[in-house]
Amino acid sequence: MNLPNKLTVLRMILIPFFLVFLMIDDIPYGKWIALVIFVVASLTDTLDGQIARRRNLVTNFGKFMDPLADKLLVCSAMIAMIEMGRIPAWVVIVIIAREFIISGFRLVASDNGVVIAAGWWGKIKTVVQMIMVIVLICDFGGEVALIIENVLIYAALALTIISLLDYLIKNKGVISDAK
Repeated sequence: MNLPNKLTVLRMILIPFFLVFLMIDDIPYGKWIALVIFVVASLTDTLDGQIARRRNLVTNFGKFMDPLADKLLVCSAMIAMIEMGRIPAWVVIVIIAREFIISGFRLVASDNGVVIAAGWWGKIKTVVQMIMVIVLICDFGGEVALIIENVLIYAALALTIISLLDYLIKNKGVISDAK
């Protein structure tokens, strides 16, 4: 297993630790430990892709597992944020629904021998979602912080919808050409 794939696996291994520290109130500094874990896991997303492309270490495992690890990290964080009262459930449902739609779309494409790479809108969406989760974990309190949190939540939601539409429009031939 090459280094980028090890980083992807590490990101997935970090998810349960992140959730434990985030969700269990009795752990001293748990929220801050969870924040550090989330930031480290998020940074491995950028790092593994850069290393894979730079060193020509792109693998089928990486193509499949890297986006899955991202989805698991961000979606588990957002689901935890619902429980904590930090984000509306309906927003998370829309975001997760987009991920299911894209995953299904990729399966249809793959079945037809077409590999669809992640687009820029999707990458921007992921970055904004990760920043949103970081800010929501910090929970600074106050009116200004609440405004910033809401801007990030609705920016992530808007980018989720934009990236879905962009993805579907650019790849509409996949569905029409499906067997």
